[in-house]
Amino acid sequence: MPHISGSVACRLAMIVSFFLAIFVPAQAQKKADPKLLPHTIKLQSGKTFSLNLPEGFDISVAAEGLKRVRFMTKSPDGRIFVTDMHDLSDNSLGAVYILEGFDSKTGKIARVVPYLEHLRNPNSVAFYTDPAGQNWLYLALTDKLERYKFHLGENSPSSKPEVLATYPDYGLSYKYGGWHLTRTIAFSDNENPRHLFISVGSSCNACEEKEEIRASVSVMDPDGKDARILASGLRNAVGLRFIDGTLYATNMGADHLGDDAPDETMFALNHQLLQSSARLNYGWPYCYFKDGEIFPDPKFAASTKKVDCSRVPAPYDTFAAHGSPLGLEFFDSSAEEPALQNSFLVALHGSSKRRLQRGYRVVRVTQHSKPQDFITGFLQNGVVYGRPCDILRMGTDSFLLTDDYRGVIYYVRRK
Repeated sequence: MPHISGSVACRLAMIVSFFLAIFVPAQAQKKADPKLLPHTIKLQSGKTFSLNLPEGFDISVAAEGLKRVRFMTKSPDGRIFVTDMHDLSDNSLGAVYILEGFDSKTGKIARVVPYLEHLRNPNSVAFYTDPAGQNWLYLALTDKLERYKFHLGENSPSSKPEVLATYPDYGLSYKYGGWHLTRTIAFSDNENPRHLFISVGSSCNACEEKEEIRASVSVMDPDGKDARILASGLRNAVGLRFIDGTLYATNMGADHLGDDAPDETMFALNHQLLQSSARLNYGWPYCYFKDGEIFPDPKFAASTKKVDCSRVPAPYDTFAAHGSPLGLEFFDSSAEEPALQNSFLVALHGSSKRRLQRGYRVVRVTQHSKPQDFITGFLQNGVVYGRPCDILRMGTDSFLLTDDYRGVIYYVRRK
């Protein structure tokens, strides 16, 4: 074997590195999973456990003592509003709270103030300012979408709600085929005028729906006019987030295809698709993804309504089966921490089959790459210590995280 001098070997290594940088796909060069370090959590209930985060991050309890705390948003006056569905039943004990006096130095929320109470499963809240300057609070309940006039600084509504839309309201009544209780809302971020988007989950695990609003994302004007279904075939798109004109949606797959199928998914609906009059179909119940590839569901092989699986849009990314992706947040190039920069964080709520150990974590997502663990420890040795739900960015490298199992809100920040 011929001898190669050190200088020649060095030049060869540089040439190889150069060509790899050009020709190897970005996902093949992605950084290794970050090292996660344990952080002790102590709750007022006496529970003590550890959550694991990347080196350089810290986590603290910002608020606790809530019930089934869900999705967050910021109001026009800079306060944080959060929904609380109370428990897993179909109930009217839900609330919207104001998280007042958040201190980024201590990571604590000073007060939790009830804004609205006695609500039917409130899952999502959003704000909008109309061309006349009037602020509105939008609230998604199981049976309806409503809005209130909102005045800066108020701690309770000063007007009665306007009902913009109604939805199938049999909730979890299995006698009538009921299933998903949640409705999620999001406003477009760079349109003029802006539009309101609403997701409604399916009535079943795998069936052909009788009500077309089920398993869909619809769009309407802020006053409720010109409503239409934008996308169907999304079994339960609970997480919605607009980033630079693109609507990102997390979606849960069906439960009858075994422990390892289907993939849970995250889709991106770009601006051009949102403006199109055509309705997109994302496959459910006729198609499903497994290891990133799409397959027809044999349960519906004889259906005359089945869709062409080859025409189903490809997901932005996929997650392990039964992980239950919910809320998501994006950290752009302004993030200083490489572990967050130009990537999503997605809350994986977790499978009801604890033995699978799927979900119960927060993951980092970049397109077409394997999700990386960012926070783990919510499930340990079969014991559930929490179920992540929603993520709200609070600063360059910090965010709030809701846990609807313990009724806790965490604050995560770069040290």
